[in-house]
Amino acid sequence: MQSKKAGLYVVELGAPLATAPIEVTRIGQWLERLPALRLDGERPTSKSLAARLSAFWWPEATVLYAGFTDRSLGGKAASLMAHAPGDRQPHPDGQWLHLLRPLDRLGVRIWWAETATTEEYFDALLDTFGAGRAAATGRVQAAGRPADALALPWANMRRATGEWQAHGITGAFLPEPPRTPVPPRRVTEVAPGDADGARPGDRGSATARRAPSATGATRATGAARAALAPRARPAATRLGGTARQAAAMRKAQHPGPEPIQISRGALDRVTAELDELTRVKRREVVARIKAAREHGDLKENAEYQSAREEQSFLEGRVQALEDRIRRAVVVDEVATGRVMMGSTVTVEIAGEEFRYTIVGSTESDPTKGRLSTASPVGAALLGAVAGSEVDVRTPRGSVRYRVVSVD
Repeated sequence: MQSKKAGLYVVELGAPLATAPIEVTRIGQWLERLPALRLDGERPTSKSLAARLSAFWWPEATVLYAGFTDRSLGGKAASLMAHAPGDRQPHPDGQWLHLLRPLDRLGVRIWWAETATTEEYFDALLDTFGAGRAAATGRVQAAGRPADALALPWANMRRATGEWQAHGITGAFLPEPPRTPVPPRRVTEVAPGDADGARPGDRGSATARRAPSATGATRATGAARAALAPRARPAATRLGGTARQAAAMRKAQHPGPEPIQISRGALDRVTAELDELTRVKRREVVARIKAAREHGDLKENAEYQSAREEQSFLEGRVQALEDRIRRAVVVDEVATGRVMMGSTVTVEIAGEEFRYTIVGSTESDPTKGRLSTASPVGAALLGAVAGSEVDVRTPRGSVRYRVVSVD
């Protein structure tokens, strides 16, 4: 593929095959690379994993994989062919293709088409593929496939609308390598020509040196200039290098996101919201997109654009909730009589009572009386019991809180 424009591409067999041409030895190598790979929560054998992959094979179809790119079609197809199963880069989607017999022996071809509206036409392509499977078999569900499997080309893992294939395989990629902290470095800026031993008072008189030959003098002068050149860079260049080193040190010292303390009740609410978004709202938005797409020109279709914007917001919220759940550290809500995360505390300030709930930073909402444990008031109240008095420093001065009750 020579195209460097955006568009769609399809990996297709030369002719339909009744069974999946999977090489069990490649499955074994995949498993050896991935000790954490699981099939329905259990460590599979090569044969059991091959059987699950075979269950997604479409005997009457020739399309193995479909993809799109907003950049270079040629570069995307090349990265797909260069991928190794288990690697996170350069093209993890479609890695099942490399578990088959050599693709050149299967007569595999790659078709492509340039278009600027890649996601829209990619989604339409998958709809057409799914409709063809239903027409060919009388049903989308084929024997041996999980009940909630999607009618996608064999090596496709998801749709552009965010729906994932239900294959039951987890841990299919190597974990991200840990970042090695960069040892602290001390950077000292010196003036040009003021390096160690180069000050006029330290280097002595030039007349004390023995006069070298003309050739030697030329070499010495060149060497001296080369040695001083790195020290004589403009100040902006030196400061830029220092800034880059400092940024690299900060990045190494903070290799990943910090855990989030959260109560059990809050985690349940987040999980319920995620379930609602993925099982109900996502399907509603996908249905709206499909209905709007039938109305004509996608560029001038306001209903379609609105549905895609709603989908974008929904997927952003899904990613945020999934990240919160991954980082969540549940704090036990044990009734100890002391203020802790999840406690509802009544306090008195200058004769007036207020009621607050102590929550994690992601649940904070002072307008509703939900105070974060990271806030000045929330942090000061942690550990207090009924009858305690705590002083909280605020921008307007110190305020005394008397704890009336802890629930």
